[in-house]
This record gives sequence, structure tokens and C-alpha cells, in this order.
Amino acid sequence: MPIQFTTDDSPGHRRLALWQEIVCDVFVGLDCRSDLGSAFRGTVTRAPLGKAECSEVCSDRQHVLRTPSRIARSDQDFILIALGNRGAGGVVQDGREAVVSPGEFALYDTTRPYELKFDGIFTQTIFKVPREMLQRRLGATETLTATSFGPDSPLQRIAYDFIYRLCQSADQIDLHHAAALSEQAVDVLAMALGERLGKTPLPSSTHRSALLYRLKAHIRAHLADPDLSLSETAAALGISSRYVNDLLADEDTSFQRYVLGERLAQCRRDLASPVLAHRHISEIAFAWGFNDLSHFGRVFREHFGMSPRDFRQSQSRH
Repeated sequence: MPIQFTTDDSPGHRRLALWQEIVCDVFVGLDCRSDLGSAFRGTVTRAPLGKAECSEVCSDRQHVLRTPSRIARSDQDFILIALGNRGAGGVVQDGREAVVSPGEFALYDTTRPYELKFDGIFTQTIFKVPREMLQRRLGATETLTATSFGPDSPLQRIAYDFIYRLCQSADQIDLHHAAALSEQAVDVLAMALGERLGKTPLPSSTHRSALLYRLKAHIRAHLADPDLSLSETAAALGISSRYVNDLLADEDTSFQRYVLGERLAQCRRDLASPVLAHRHISEIAFAWGFNDLSHFGRVFREHFGMSPRDFRQSQSRH
């Protein structure tokens, strides 16, 4: 990956401040500290890969924090997989601390506080994926953060090698293949993580939460399909239709009500968007799985207190 960001061209007194700006721009909002002052040096490369992103960080010693205040100011929802190349780094999250050495990897979640500790010069490859990409394959990942995965397991070694080599070539891969390869990388990663989960069974409450997350992710991914059904969704998750509604009952809703609410929310968002002002109301409704315009108008008014047309006009006046 070509170098995109470096402190080398910055005057010494600006290097740490510049590094703070670089890291926050490439990854997520973070606080970076180092005792090296003007002697600090760091370089970051970045390349998109489908829905994922590959980066390489080469830096001097530092302490990095993802704080609650940073999290509160953002809506970034990612899993970061750190692959050790040179030197060692510590990852602290969810009450655990792991050391990532060359050939090992660990993951952390941007929706919860974490710390990264580096006592010397290091190089890491970072594979950044939307959290839903991993959770729809694996369920909840809270029990896997700040845990080292290494070459002792064939699956973990394969996952490391595949993701590392893929990231090294990310900027040379065309868009179509990049999207497919990023999905395959998450497939391989999920297999390696799943192997560890298999040795540590999830508590039933965590398993239920993971299923509910996967259920919602499946619904959101298929909202545009007017044939989205309870039976098809249950089959896709490998559970019964009754259990689908049992999961949603935890949130005082049902499959049909949840699907309707999600579709209406998407339609409301699109009707409020100036970018989509040229689209007919019927186009927006049909794009989100409604197949009866009069039914759409009726349920929209019931939920939002006005017709789709009146709502759109009210937004255009703001």
C-alpha cells in the first residue's frame, strides 16, 4: 500500500499533534500520547477493500485511547483486526489485555472503550470492517476482544496470512473483486474466531443477543424484498418462526411490526432527503418493499401523523 500519511515532513513540535489528526482521520476518534515529543515519527497507509479498509501503521512508542467521550461524539461501528508485523503491542478492552506479536492478531470494537499500548517501534496491519459484517456470521464478539490469535492454530494462521496478504495488495485490486475478497476475508476470520468460541460456549443470554442481532441484520439486508417473510427469515437463521417472534418479543414487537417499522423509517429518511427530491413517492415506497401504495400511505400516516406527500413538503420548507 502506498504511503498516504506521515509525520516526516512536519516540524518536530507539530509531529504529535499531526499524528493525532492522522490517526483520527484513518481509524476512529482516538487520543494518542507519546513521551518522545519532537522525536516522534509515524506513517500510515490506507486502501479501501469493498466495505472494509486496509491500513498499515508504522510508529514509535505511544499510548492510544478510545474514550467514552470520543465514542459519545461518533457513530462509528467497526471491528478493527490488528495483525502484528514488527514489534509488539498491547490491546486492552472488556476487562482483558492481550499482546499482539508478529504473526498474531487481535480484535477490538470501536463502540466500547479500548487502549492500545506500544513500548517501542512497531508495525501493524489493520483490517477495519463494519461490525455487522462479522456479527451476521458469528453473533456477538464481546468475548473475543483483546484476545490473541496466533500461528498455533491452522485456522488462525490461515486467517492471518489471508488478511495480511490481501491488505498488502488492496490498492491493486479492482472494485468488483475487492468487494468479494473482503467478504471472503471476513468468512475466514469468522471461522478462526468461531473455532475459539466453540471451545468457550457463550452464555445463553449472550447467545440470544447474538441471534437477535443476526435477525435484525437479516431483516435490514432484505427490506427491499417485498417477499421478505417470517418463514424465510427463520430458515435463514436456522431457527423456528415461533422463536423469531419470541426474540422480538424481548423488545415488545413482532416480525411483521418490526419489518414495517424499519421500512417506514427508511421511506421517511428518503422522503426527507433533498438528494432524492426528484424521486416519486411511489418509487421510494416500492424500493423499500411496499407493493401497495394505498397501504403505504395509510400506515405512514398512522406512524407519523401526516401523509407521505405532506411530510415531504414539510421537510422541504426547513
